[in-house]
Amino acid sequence: MFAGLAGASLCVTQAEAADKSLPSTSSLPDALTKALQTKQPLVVMVSLHGCPFCKVVRENYLRPLYDAGLPVVQIDMRDARMLLDIDGNTLSQEAWIKKRGIKLAPTVLFLGAQGLEVADRLKGAYLPDFYGAYLDEQLLVARRAVQAAA
Repeated sequence: MFAGLAGASLCVTQAEAADKSLPSTSSLPDALTKALQTKQPLVVMVSLHGCPFCKVVRENYLRPLYDAGLPVVQIDMRDARMLLDIDGNTLSQEAWIKKRGIKLAPTVLFLGAQGLEVADRLKGAYLPDFYGAYLDEQLLVARRAVQAAA
């Protein structure tokens, strides 16, 4: 889908680099509600500061989808910022990641009703030539699950 973006120039200005970030959230219930209102899964990218594979996934695959209207949020490993979980508990982003059993960055999750995962997680960066296909496949599975539940 976005295969042509993988070879994009790595020479970007600071402003362009900032534009390639993904939004964070302090409330997963709010982010999930907004996603489900549009009959889309909430895509959650678990990232690690300084991770080059995370940068590729974020900038070349998820940011273009976010720009096209897909609900995407980023949660960071080792981040102490607080996050309201689906179950109503508040915990750090790092604790949320541990609670979900995530040990590898990047990991991409697809959440549906009640915060349940509605497609297989994408763990790691896979092969760059195929990452877009893996992402498209799981996104299709997630969209079908969310739309069937609506």
